[in-house]
Order: sequence, then structure tokens, then C-alpha cells
Amino acid sequence: MHHNSALVEARIRRFVDERLRPAVDVRATPLELASWQAPGEPVPFASAVAAEFTPLQVGAAWGRAWSTMWIRITGVVPEVQAGQQAELVFDLGFNASEPGFQSEGTVYRIDGSIVKAVEPRNAHVPLDAAAGEPFELYLEAAANPDVAGGWDFQPTALGAWDTAGDEPLYRLRRADIVVRDLSAWELLQDAVVLQGLIVQLPEASPRRAEILAALERMVDVSDPDDIGGSIDDAREVLSAVLARPASGSAHAVHAVGHAHIDSAWLWPVRETQRKVARTFSNVLSLQQEDPDFEFAASSAQQYAWMKQYQPELFARLRDAIAAGRFHPAGGMWVESDTNMPGGEALARQFLHGKRFFLEEFGVEPLDVWLPDSFGYSAALPQIARAAGSRWMLTQKMSWNETNAMPHHTFHWEGMDGTRIFTHFPPVDTYNARLTSDELARAERQYAEKGAANTSLVPFGYGDGGGGPNREMLAAAARLRSLEGSPTVELSSPRRFFEAAEAEYADPPVWTGEMYLEFHRGTYTSQARTKRGNRRSEHALREAELWATAAALRGTPYPYEELQEAWETVLLQQFHDILPGSSIAWVHREAERRYAEVLASTEQIIAGSLSVVAGSGDVALRANAGPYAGGGAAAMGIAGGQGPAVSATVARTTSGFELENEHLTVSIDGSGLITSLVVRATGRESIAAGERGNLLQLHRDTPTQWDAWDIDEHYRRHVVDVTDVVSIDIIPHASAAVVCVIRELGGSRITQALTLHPDSHALDIETTVDWHERQKLLKLAFPLDVHTERATSEIQFGHIHRPTHANTSWDMARFETVAHRWVHVGEPGFGVAVANDSTYGHDITRTPRSGGGTATTVRLSLLRAPLFPDPDADQGEHTFRVSVRPGASIADAVREGYRLNLPTREIRGSGPVEPLLAVSSDAVVVEAVKLAEDRSGDLIVRLYEAHGGRAAATIATAFGFDGVIETDLIEREIPSTALRGVSNGDVEVELRAFQLVTLRFRTPRL
Repeated sequence: MHHNSALVEARIRRFVDERLRPAVDVRATPLELASWQAPGEPVPFASAVAAEFTPLQVGAAWGRAWSTMWIRITGVVPEVQAGQQAELVFDLGFNASEPGFQSEGTVYRIDGSIVKAVEPRNAHVPLDAAAGEPFELYLEAAANPDVAGGWDFQPTALGAWDTAGDEPLYRLRRADIVVRDLSAWELLQDAVVLQGLIVQLPEASPRRAEILAALERMVDVSDPDDIGGSIDDAREVLSAVLARPASGSAHAVHAVGHAHIDSAWLWPVRETQRKVARTFSNVLSLQQEDPDFEFAASSAQQYAWMKQYQPELFARLRDAIAAGRFHPAGGMWVESDTNMPGGEALARQFLHGKRFFLEEFGVEPLDVWLPDSFGYSAALPQIARAAGSRWMLTQKMSWNETNAMPHHTFHWEGMDGTRIFTHFPPVDTYNARLTSDELARAERQYAEKGAANTSLVPFGYGDGGGGPNREMLAAAARLRSLEGSPTVELSSPRRFFEAAEAEYADPPVWTGEMYLEFHRGTYTSQARTKRGNRRSEHALREAELWATAAALRGTPYPYEELQEAWETVLLQQFHDILPGSSIAWVHREAERRYAEVLASTEQIIAGSLSVVAGSGDVALRANAGPYAGGGAAAMGIAGGQGPAVSATVARTTSGFELENEHLTVSIDGSGLITSLVVRATGRESIAAGERGNLLQLHRDTPTQWDAWDIDEHYRRHVVDVTDVVSIDIIPHASAAVVCVIRELGGSRITQALTLHPDSHALDIETTVDWHERQKLLKLAFPLDVHTERATSEIQFGHIHRPTHANTSWDMARFETVAHRWVHVGEPGFGVAVANDSTYGHDITRTPRSGGGTATTVRLSLLRAPLFPDPDADQGEHTFRVSVRPGASIADAVREGYRLNLPTREIRGSGPVEPLLAVSSDAVVVEAVKLAEDRSGDLIVRLYEAHGGRAAATIATAFGFDGVIETDLIEREIPSTALRGVSNGDVEVELRAFQLVTLRFRTPRL
């Protein structure tokens, strides 16, 4: 071709946009509309259609933020010619933002069944009636605001009903019956795919020249005065270039229909419930048109919402699942965060998710589907495999700021050695549209070239939902085998993973956590939500333990109450709720629902303890923790006598000295710890010349995503908070307590430093009335410990991370997550820092004047991001931290449980023997409950906590008919840890960090 190719491409573009696209719609006829404005929150279909509707005109403004307008739609189906189709088309006032981030609607038939959604780029609705027949439909139009502002992410008042304002956000632009020319639409899809492909082909390639020439001939044979009349000729011109098959070495793509629907984010949970209905109905509608289209959707919670709120749609879903066209994925209750949920909660994500899918549909997803969670715990491979899963998918690691993950298909090995076959789609998106540039990117970036050649592309509008549309399926059909492109096979997660495993028998191994080098602020943002999660997890442990003990005494086990509480906690571990990256509405609701969980569990605990401890007025202590404490045995109830000794506190010339038989603590006049000495050895734990309990305030202005990110440059801007308003001794019956009050800008900080009798740790309770903006508050402990690594608790164990920054991977890991404790140690001496609600930490080395290095442990207490919640974290917060010098890893584990599961003071008839007693401190009981199947069997979950092999005897206070090992779904598996049973004692042997579930048959006291 001798023409300038850029001019040819411009000519083709203009023809497609100005001639071909308009030719698809042959004619349009306005619909007759009437509307009713719902007064507040959404209402069910039956309530809406019974309301009084008034006439509505196209052009009308509508929709204050978060409101709902119902539109009654009437018309008559028009006559159509061969090759034409009539349908409805709506424009609710769509803007340039993505589908799912603005107005959207759901169309219902008069019997209340859903037809499909109306959304940007998927705005058509099929007509069921025959030509000449009248029809009546109802459109539930949701005025969801564009909180992201077109991804501008500026502070906004739109994140809550009461701040969003009353002005209408949208204007109804279109409501028509449209007659489509099906051949013109098919030609448009041909042209779009080929236009996309030539951009990816080398400038000088014959294939590019061939396609460009064919497209130009398409323009030439099309009559601008009669586009419809020349469609067949134009399609024929393109048929040869579309028929050329892909090369034998082309990358093979498994295209999986998908819609990543955030269970809450820039919209509240109630809107997600409607988004799921819209997306699922879109899919079912599309499957009627395309017999090859399959769809995968995760999150049992989202299906459960359909069962509750859209039973007719749920019945159709069940049929599609039975037909093998709709695939439940992931096996979890929601696509949870995996950094912050506790071990038992992460186990319950699978337990509740898989049980729902098995009970409702008879299917069990074998994949872990977490495309968007913000990093992946080293405990996850074992937990997933223990739940019966075989494969894992994520895409998020492609967001790393510094280091690219070296593989796309690999075995991921967790902290205990368990491996799971894992795939990162090299397309680098979980919202693909099957464009040529996406497919070319997948082929270009695929890291396993030469060893394997298959990747997965999740396609469909996501985040805010919507799913695939017919244009994406048209692209898939044309790209099935097309020269110059990867091959595209419409597929499912299972078919992809089976093909990938068969192709790549010996993939490389990635060991340990998958740390996301981004979104590090999510360990700290929205502290109340995080505290609610931590408290709820531990309250549920207590509730289940004591309810089980009460059940063995004849009290009915509160299955429903516990299930409801767990499902609330599991929902709120979704990866935009627990991480603190949602709008104000979401976090206010989360706090309210955590309060409900705590009220419910407190009622269960109180009622169960009254049964277990008996009636009486003896002072007792109930200890739900796995270690003895507060005078009570692990998981037992003992007499509640107070300590025989007291801790002392005295004023000194430089401040205060607190002392008990284990520790001596010096606090200066600024309320800072200048010395923390283990009395038995005289070993100092505070680095020379440094002070612990130091609050530090940093500038916190992330480059990109406010609530999500802490950027490394925060460290360059710090103010030590040392001024005091007051400092004094607080009288206490047995403990030594010093109270410090500080003021900081508009905030007030009160700290109580407490040394209890018999305690090996100093407890610090910090209450902050927080009114800063874009600031980060940290609490620092510079420790006299030389170590190259720090140890952090994660689910069912702990991991070690370097404290140095030798490599780019180490440098990027400047803010890390820990659960109840971190530990830094050198041979013979270590310090544990435990917490009751904090997750973000940084642990660094600093040179000492006399040589060597000290280690500073800092906890991230509070942030104040402006987006998406401009009032994030404002108000009062309380944090409890303990510092235990001379601590081993075993001591750190104990300390974490002590701080998070304090003993309860109760009244009863006398001490009660624990249901279980474990002989080894290394073997920790994490859950005691009754089996989910309501058989009455007793479930005990335990793990090895110290990082080495451990044997233990489990003595039971109850009889039973046998004990087996199960998976997390409570199904029997071959025994790996069980060594035998003798006289009611169970012998187990666990490898490092091994997670074991035991099922006791027919337990009885």
C-alpha cells in the first residue's frame, strides 16, 4: 500500500464512528414514562409498584445522591424486518466514568422478576413480547454519586447520605424503543477488533498492511447514502483477514467472564446488594444470547444476598450453576483482606463460604479468588489447602511500586511449607474488556515464556459491577484464533487451572508472604473498624468456648446467633472495609455492626458462664485464653483472689520509678521510658540515650491514594511529641500507675503506664482525642537489641522480616503488618511489643554510639486521610500496648493472648475444670466449638505457635466416642498430626506452624 497509513487509519476511524455506529440503530421511538421517588432507602419491588407514579419527561433532572427513582415504562413492540431486532435503550445521565461508579438501574417485569441492568456501555434491555404487543416494565434507577470524581480522588461530602446534599445529580437523557440492524452491529464488531489489532502489530509487518488494506476496502465498498444496503459487501471484504488463524506459538488466553464487585467501597453495603442483582441478571440475560458464555463470581455473601433479597433471581442462578455456566469462585465468604483477619477468621472465610456453596448448589470452588486484596499472608497457602482448595489467583501484586514479581504461574509456599498452585494474570487487570492491547500485554508480560504459554484474563466491568457485555463476547468470538493475536478461549477458573497445571508440571516456587509494595496505609486507616474486628474475633472465641462448655451441660448451642455474628465479621473483613479504604457510610455502619456483634457475644458469654460456673456468689475468674493467666488455667475458671504482692511506684529526682519482682521501669518528667530493666539479670532494654513510649507525629501526604498509602517520604517529616500538660501517680490497689496527659495541635493524648504485680510486661494504655488531618501518629520503642530480623505474628504463627534494607525488596518493606505482637531478639535476650488493636508497624536499626546497632519498634496508631472519608479517624481512640523485656518468641505468643483475651471476673459456685488441657505451650488451641452440621460433635482447632516441631498431650474433661482429623470444612481427612488416644488423652505431633482440626465424636460430660 502506497498511502500514508496514518491517513488511512484516520479515514477508517471516521467511517466507523460517523457512519457505521449510527447505522446500527435504524430508528428510535420514545417510550411513555412515569416516575415515583422513593423517600429514603431503597424499597422492594412490590412496595414501589404500588406507589403513585406521575408523568416523567426525558430531560428531567433527578436523583439526589444515594436516592432511588422508580420509572414505569410502557410502549408497544414495533414491527421489525429480517435482520433487525427491537430493544429498549436508556441513558440515565451517564457520565464519562466507568460503569459501577455512577447512576445505574435495574429493570423489572410486572411480575417482579429482573430482566437486566441498565448501565453505561450496557444500556439496552431486551423485549420479551411479540411485535404489536404492549409491554410494561419498571426501572429502579439508583442515583449513586461518582465519589471518585472520575478517579480524581479529592475529598468529598458525597460519602454519606447526611452530607451529600439534596441537589439532583443526573438528567434523564434517553428512553427509547430502538430497532437495531444486526448485520451493521456485527460489522462494527469486526472493524473494532481489527482496528485494535493493527495498533499492536509492527509498523512494517505484512499482517498489519493486509488488515489495513481490508479495512480501507470496507470503507470503499460501503455506500455512505445506504450503509445498511452495503453491509454484506463490507463484511465479505473483511472475512478473509478475520479467518486467518493464530500462529501455533501464540499465547493461549483463557477468558473468564467476571465482575469484581467490591462488597462495599465507594458505596454502602446496601448498594452492593443491588449491584450484585444487576450484574448477575446481566450475565443471565447475556447467557440467553450466547451459549458459549460462562461466568465466575466469588463471595458466598453476594449469593446469600440474592437468596435473601432476590429469590427469583437466585433460583435462576441455581439453574445456571447446575448447568455449568455460572461458576461460584474463591470459596470464601467475601474477597477478604488477608493481612489483618485473625487465623480463625481466615479459616471461617472458607468454612462459611464453602458450606454455603455446597449446601445451596452442591459445588465446591477449588480456587482461591483474590484478585484485589492488598498483599497476601504467608499463612494463606496452608489455610487454603486445609479448606480443600488447590489453586489461587490474584492480580494485585502487579501494583508493586518497586519490584516486579518474577513469575506469573508458580507454586506459592507458605510459612509451614504448604504449597498452592498460583497464577497472576499477566494482563494486569481484573476488569479486562478483551481488547487487543490487553491481550498483547498479557502475551508480552507473561513471565513463563519457553516453559508454559497459558494465562487467564478475567473480563467484564468490575469494582462497581456490571460484568461482561455483548461487545466483549463479540470480541472473544473474533479473537478465538486470529493471526497476530493470542488465542482466546471462553473458559472457567477450573478449566484454566487444570490446563495450566498440565502444561507446567514443575513451576518455580515463591516462599513466604506476598507483600504488596503499595497501600501500606491500610494497616492503620479507620482505627475503629480495625479495633472492632480485633475485639469481635476474640469475643467470638470466648462465646464459642463457653457456649460449648454450656452445651455439654445441656444448654442449647446458639448456632444462629454465632453464625450471624461470624458472617458480620467476615463481611467486614472485605478488602475495602477492614483496610479502612471506604466511604464514611461504610465505616459508620461497620462500627454499628461490630457493636451488635459485641452485644450478641456478650449475651452468649454471660449466659453460658452462668451455666458453666453455676449459681453462687463465689468470686471467680474465667480465662478463655490458651494459656494460664489471672490465676486461672487456660480455658478454665478459677477462684478470683487478687495478687498477694503489689507493684510500687515512687517519685525520683528525674521522674518516677515503677517496680515489681520482675521489672524496674524509669519514667522521666516527659512521661518517656528511660530505663526498662529485667531485675533477675540486670539487663537494660531501652537503647542508651534513647527514650521509649515516644509518640511521633509525621506528615502523611501520600502521592496517590490517601486512605490506602503510606509513602516512604513520610519519614522525612517528624515531630517528637514530648510536651506534657500533666504527669502524676494514679493510686491503685495493687498496680503501679503513672498517668501522662499531652496536647498536640487540636488533639489530646492521655497515657496510663501500668506495672501490675507479677507481670513481666509494662502495660501502656493510650487514649487519643484525635483532630489532626493528614498526619500519622506512631509510638516508638528504641530497644537495646542487635538483630538482623524482626518477628511478627500472623495467622497461626509468625514470620521473620529483615530489619535492614540491603535489597530493593527490603527497602520497599518499610511498613509491615503484625497481629498481636512483634518480637526483636538477639541470642539470649529479646523484647516483645504486643497490642490489642494495632496492625501497622515499622522496625528499623539505628547505630549506637559505642558501636553496633539498636532496634526501634514503632506501632502506627492513627492516620487522618481525606479520601474517601474526609473525617476518617476523627474523635476518641484507645490503644493498649505492652512491652515485655527478656521475652522469647514463646513469651511473645503468651503476651499477645494476655492483652487480647483478659480474664473475666464472674460469680458462681466454684472453680471449673477446663474442657481441654494441652501439655505443650507450643501447641495453641485457637477454637473450641460445636460442629457446623449440628451433629453435636466438638471441634478443636490448634496450631504450632513457636516455629518448631511439637508433641503434646491433650487431656479432655469430657468423654467421646472417637477423634478424627478434619479439614477446615470439618470433613474427615487422613491423619497427619494425630498419634493416638488413651484414657481420654489425645496425643498429637505437629510440624512447625501446622494447623490441625480435630473432631471429637459425641462429646459428653
